[in-house]
Amino acid sequence: MPRCVGYLPALTAPHESTLMSSLPRRTLLASAALPLFAIATRPAHAAEFSLKLANNAPVTHPQSVRQQEAADRIKQASGGRLEIQLFPNNQLGSDTDMLSQLRSGAIDFFTLSGLILSTLVPAASINGIGFAFNDYNTVWKAMDGKLGAFVRAEIDKRGLIAMDKMWDNGFRQITSSSHPIKAPADLRGFKIRVPVSPLWTSMFQALGASPISINFSEVYSALQTKIAEGQENPLSLIQIAKLYEVQKYVSLTSHMWDGFWMLANKKGFSALPPDLQEIVTREFNKSALDERADIAKLNGSVADELKAKGLEFVEVDKPAFRDALKQAGFYAEWKKKYGDEAWAILEGEVGTLS
Repeated sequence: MPRCVGYLPALTAPHESTLMSSLPRRTLLASAALPLFAIATRPAHAAEFSLKLANNAPVTHPQSVRQQEAADRIKQASGGRLEIQLFPNNQLGSDTDMLSQLRSGAIDFFTLSGLILSTLVPAASINGIGFAFNDYNTVWKAMDGKLGAFVRAEIDKRGLIAMDKMWDNGFRQITSSSHPIKAPADLRGFKIRVPVSPLWTSMFQALGASPISINFSEVYSALQTKIAEGQENPLSLIQIAKLYEVQKYVSLTSHMWDGFWMLANKKGFSALPPDLQEIVTREFNKSALDERADIAKLNGSVADELKAKGLEFVEVDKPAFRDALKQAGFYAEWKKKYGDEAWAILEGEVGTLS
């Protein structure tokens, strides 16, 4: 009797998209119409299970590189029974689209920022609270510990599974074409592009800025045409997207840490034999740790490269920004939204915020 091959068809996007897929729209729509658990006659050499993994990272980004390595190890460790095909660089659509497809079973695995996942799992954005984390030691202690466990439990309630180890996207920094941002006062009226997420809008409004929600694919042109004066992203993405061509300053605010959850469709993943589940979990978690090390190394070199491209680096008064958020009621507002339990876990890791 034939086995299910690719029993979760695939559709769509790391966090900020860079390039869209060249696949025809009708091809994507056709794949979406395939039935869940499509039955196919399996050639003798084919894998028993053929699954799909999507991300929004360029092919050369550490996330894509390490995910491909994980897929290769999974195939080897499973004796060829399980094959995972990687679709990087938003080949299958936007973050929002892919999250929807993951939930429906159209794709099997997807790496997504907790800040975007919060549209489905509100608690998932808690790692992005402004100026909560001072350094990576604090980040990983929290996300590999109690805070991460709390968020994973919330994700599980929505029919998804999150692997134990998050992937790193980095601390986010503010860039500007008009003037350097050194203190909260420099953000008053500042037109800054932010992702389509309530947390970003709320934080920059609390700091007196004028946030504009724009999809990442339109950021470069928005900065070039002065629709926005600035934006905020990790240094690596500022380099990859060549934002240094349309920005003059980068302020080292590290105002928000962002990472990616390796997500799986719960129903589909649970249908895999237990030994394959264990292999997948082990190898994805290993590659997550490898990717963290890659990003740490990359952060050290990207700064010099951006300086060489003409970006002026600006040191900031971080405590002043944190105090401004507190005075504006930002922390108190989000404590209410996340709830006492989640907030207590966060403050247990980073110290008192509200």
